[in-house]
Amino acid sequence: MNTLSEFKSSLNLNQPGPDLSVQLKSLWYDGKGDWHLAHAQVDQLNDKASAWVHAYLHRKEGDTWNADYWYNRAGQTRPNVSLSEEWEQLVQHFL
Repeated sequence: MNTLSEFKSSLNLNQPGPDLSVQLKSLWYDGKGDWHLAHAQVDQLNDKASAWVHAYLHRKEGDTWNADYWYNRAGQTRPNVSLSEEWEQLVQHFL
């Protein structure tokens, strides 16, 4: 899978592809509407890439303080875009 369009199409499947990174699996579950399973993918990871997805998930949850903590851990700043735009940007980045 190489494009945002292909990734979005994969949301019609029951499971994420086995070749997806943990970050993309998290975003896949979020795209399916399962925030808790998305969060479980990155919750215990300490790398910057996972922290970035973790930040987005807490922003989506509405926990701005926690989101900002994770954006800082990721070396990122909270974006001034919609959640759907950020989700797409993250997917494209990790593809």
